[in-house]
Amino acid sequence: MCDRHNFSFKLALAYRGQAVDQFARSPMHALATHEAPKKLGVYALYLTNEDTKPIYVGKATKINLARRLTEHYRKIAERENIDVSRMWCRYLVIGDEAGEEWVAASAENALISHYNPKWNKSGLGSHVPGAGRPGKKVSIFDQQYPPKKK
Repeated sequence: MCDRHNFSFKLALAYRGQAVDQFARSPMHALATHEAPKKLGVYALYLTNEDTKPIYVGKATKINLARRLTEHYRKIAERENIDVSRMWCRYLVIGDEAGEEWVAASAENALISHYNPKWNKSGLGSHVPGAGRPGKKVSIFDQQYPPKKK
């Protein structure tokens, strides 16, 4: 028998396609005035509102979308070589019930796989214990965008 009669539904591919499609249709907001809700979700950062590809994709599970985007705003505002007023974001609310973290993690994975954002794994989103201590390696993000001198 030929194999053209077989059908295997790929749930992961369907989810990935839907997550990317819905995300691309969500509106952009200035990072400074994002108005994101205090819910679980995924988000992306853009250098300008004309960019079609995000520079960073993340999830908000233990920390809600509003707080996570505000953290990124503050971190970027305190850096040299970048103007936070040009930063934009987009987000999707995934849910607000315990146990839905895996859905947000799956959506984040789908978006990272699709867009391959250059700031992911750069150190932007990390909460590294001991960061800044002598002997700790400086992240790529910190090298390119060092903290402003006070």
